[in-house]
Amino acid sequence: MLSGVTTNPSLVVKEGDDPEAVWKEILAEVEGEISLETTEPEAGPMYEEGLRLAGMAPNAVVKVPMTPAGLETGKRLGADGIRTNVTLVFSPAQAILAAEIGAYCVSPFLGRLDDVGADGMKLLHDICEIYAVQGYTSNVLAASLRHPMHVVDAALAGADIATMPYDVFTKLVKHPLTDSGLERFLADWRTLGGEHPAAEGPDGPDTNTDQQP
Repeated sequence: MLSGVTTNPSLVVKEGDDPEAVWKEILAEVEGEISLETTEPEAGPMYEEGLRLAGMAPNAVVKVPMTPAGLETGKRLGADGIRTNVTLVFSPAQAILAAEIGAYCVSPFLGRLDDVGADGMKLLHDICEIYAVQGYTSNVLAASLRHPMHVVDAALAGADIATMPYDVFTKLVKHPLTDSGLERFLADWRTLGGEHPAAEGPDGPDTNTDQQP
């Protein structure tokens, strides 16, 4: 069910002192798209870094920030046939710019907007509507999802991709009625002792039929 992984410098730092080792491990483990983020602030060095990141594996996607340098780098990488993910998007205007440079995907950060009292989900709805109206082909990646309803609402809004912490992903399968329903079914089954009745032929019970535990 998991189709890829997004990384950022903060997450990679938590995994150890060697970012490339972390990236290579993820790239080797996961067949889907892996977003690797640039850290150079200027366009020239950022482009060179993007080339290096893209060369690490066929499934690498280069993340560039929503800055003038990031947009310039993203356009150059796109011209080279390299997929880019424009990250740290917080407004529809920024999302338009990301689509105009031909970004493979754009990442609006919903949870971070909610944290400062703004409406992250409205941003996502606006971006999805603009992309549909304009016919943009960039994928909308709903980022910074904090709970299962964020995931559901992002899907309803039309997001193409959702990225979330692992604990949010594990909560998607959970529902108290599923747990209580399964517990009730199993309890009822145990009252039978797990046995099936013997099969009956035309002359009565077939005594040669084994009862299954």
